[in-house]
This record gives sequence, C-alpha cells and structure tokens, in this order.
Amino acid sequence: QLQLVQSGGGSVVSGESLRLSCGVSGHSFRNGFIGWFRQAPGKEREGVAAIWSGGAATYYAPSVKGRFNIFQDSTDKTVGLRMNNLRPDDTATYYCAASTQFLSQPLQSHGYSFWGQGTQVTVSS
Repeated sequence: QLQLVQSGGGSVVSGESLRLSCGVSGHSFRNGFIGWFRQAPGKEREGVAAIWSGGAATYYAPSVKGRFNIFQDSTDKTVGLRMNNLRPDDTATYYCAASTQFLSQPLQSHGYSFWGQGTQVTVSS
C-alpha cells in the first residue's frame, strides 16, 4: 500500500504561479508513475501531468504543456507540480495519484490505484 499526502495549492490571480507537492510513503516505490489530475465542478477528472519514477519520462496535457512542470524531488521523496502562468480555467481540485505498473496512457486516471486527498487551486482573473 502507498500513502500519498498532498500540500500546496491556494488562491492566486491570473498569471501567477503555484506549486503542489505529493509525498509518497509506504511500500517501497521503485518503479511506476505519479500523476497529477484535476477536477473542476461539473467536469470530468482530467489528467494534467505524469512522471515515470526517476524522472525518465514526463507527460503533459496540451492545455498545460509549457506552463506546468512535473518533477521528482529525491531529497524529500516528493513529486511536485510547478504551475506557471495560471489561468482561471486552471481552477479545480488537484489530486496526485500513483501507479506501481507501467501505463500506456499515464494521463488516464483508471490506471492509478493510490490517490492523494486533493487540494484546491483557485485562479481569479
């Protein structure tokens, strides 16, 4: 079993930046994906970014590519999501998730078994 604990988020105005962090603990997590997903009220959950353990590969949704950066911090065993140039349509509850298996579509939520508690990001214009 893996436990994921999220931190970060908050409220900003358009154009500002935020960082989210996902701490992974429990069973040794050597190989797998960590993904970030978001869900806005009335909308389906959307894959935002994903990283293969060790940072060998990263994946981004077209809507955030060039603005968001997913990274693995080995010093504190977290996976961060740096969100730059935020827009009002980035407003959502953000979740991190972990999969211990290889995923052919790492931005699809159905492949992930472990989820964080969610954190709110609100961007005003």
